[in-house]
Amino acid sequence: MIFDRTGLLSDAQAITATAASTNTIDLGATGTPYGSPSALARDIGNAQVPLSVSVTESFNNLTSITISIQVDDNTAFSSPVTVWTSPAYTLTQLATGAKYLLPDEFPVGTNERYVRLMYTLAGTAPTLGKITAGVVAARQRNRKY
Repeated sequence: MIFDRTGLLSDAQAITATAASTNTIDLGATGTPYGSPSALARDIGNAQVPLSVSVTESFNNLTSITISIQVDDNTAFSSPVTVWTSPAYTLTQLATGAKYLLPDEFPVGTNERYVRLMYTLAGTAPTLGKITAGVVAARQRNRKY
């Protein structure tokens, strides 16, 4: 996977409680084209921007984790909107090297200026467990045709 620092949401982030990704992505302000009465609309989900979410240190203790994509119009995420939530990943699915956890791309509805991931834990708080996640150049897809 090829990551760019500006698209990195979590860089081996320790997830020991429900928390947001340490980084957010600023998609920039939308502009108003010359002569147009309104600003451009944004929805990067229409562009199929690929994401990679992988476990870089095995988790312990927890029952499960879900990963959500949130957007907001401000950096404080004072009114976040969840645009997508993964299935619950169990402890056995969260071993070091686990790749291709969902989400695998930004969904339709990713339409505000700032984007982050939210990691929601269930069960006992882990003392171990790290995730690296962010925008990648492409994802390997092994498909049978």
